[in-house]
Amino acid sequence: MTQPATHSVPVLIAGPLLPSLQTAVESHFAATHYWELADKQAWLHANGAGVKALVTSGVYGATAELLAQLPNLEAIFSFGVGYDAIAVDVARDRGIAVSNTPQVLDDCVADTAMALVLDTLRRFTEADRYVRAGKWHQARFPVAVKVGGKKLGIVGLGNIGQAIARRAAAFDMDILYHNRTPKDGVDYTYFAELDALISACDVLVLAVPGGKNTDRLIDARRLALLGSKGFLINIARGSVVDQDALIHALQQGIIAGAGLDVFEAEPQVPDSLVAMDNVVLLPHVGSGTAETRQAMGDLVWQNIEGWFHNGKQLVTPVA
Repeated sequence: MTQPATHSVPVLIAGPLLPSLQTAVESHFAATHYWELADKQAWLHANGAGVKALVTSGVYGATAELLAQLPNLEAIFSFGVGYDAIAVDVARDRGIAVSNTPQVLDDCVADTAMALVLDTLRRFTEADRYVRAGKWHQARFPVAVKVGGKKLGIVGLGNIGQAIARRAAAFDMDILYHNRTPKDGVDYTYFAELDALISACDVLVLAVPGGKNTDRLIDARRLALLGSKGFLINIARGSVVDQDALIHALQQGIIAGAGLDVFEAEPQVPDSLVAMDNVVLLPHVGSGTAETRQAMGDLVWQNIEGWFHNGKQLVTPVA
C-alpha cells in the first residue's frame, strides 16, 4: 500500500488511463491531467520543475521536448509494451528510469495476430459483409485460401513472436523466422537475412518494436519479395511498414492481402485501405481485453510502488 507521504508528490498523467490505474494515481499522488491543461506551456513553465514522475502509455509517449521541461523528473511509467513514443535515449542520458508492461499482453496480441491470419486468408469478415449486404441470394461467396500447410514468416521472435508461432503451429503452419540471432530452444527455421525469409514465406507477420531501427522496414522492394500470393500481417507498429507502398502493393496485386492492427498515423486510416476488400482493418486492439488491460494497469502500479516505496526498484525496467 502506498504511504500517505506521496500525496504531495507531483505526478503528471499524459493522457487518460485505465480507470482503476488512473484512480490509484490520483488517490495517492498530487496528479495533474496533462491532456486537460488549457495552456500546457504555461503550466510546464510554472510547475514542470516539481514533477517527479510521468505516467503515460504507448499512445501518449514522452517526447524529448516534454522531458526538457521536466528537469527533476525521476521516472516514466508507461502503460504498454512499446516505448518507441518515449524519448528513451534522453531519459537514459538524464538518469530517468523508464518502465513498460511486457509479457502480460503477449497472449492477447498473439491471439490478434492469429485472428488476422485466419481472417485475411479465409476472408471471414468479407464474407460477413457479403451476407449482410444480401449478396448470398445472388451468388455463392468466392473461395478463399487454406491456412494449414502455409509457411508463416515471423519478423521478431520475442515473447509475442513465440506466442504467435505456437498458435500458428497448432493450425499446421510451417514456422520460419528472422531475428538478429537464432533463438535458443525453438526448432523453427531461422533466416539470418530478412529478404530471404520474405521470399520463402506465404504469410509475413511483423512482431518487432517500433522506432528508428525498424522504421519502414517493410518497403516497396520487400513487399514485392512477398509476391502476388503473399499476405502481410502487422501487429507491431504502423511505422514498420511503408504505408503508401503497402497501399500500392495491394491495389496492384503485388501482394494478395493484408491484416492490419496498426497504422502510420492512428487513428487516421487512409480511405484507400478502407475501400479494399483484401485488407482486414482493426483499430489497434491487440491487447484489448479486460483481463489484459487490468494486468497491464496492475504492472504499472507495481512499478510506481516499487519506485516510491521499495528503494526505487522497478519490476519491468526499460532504462
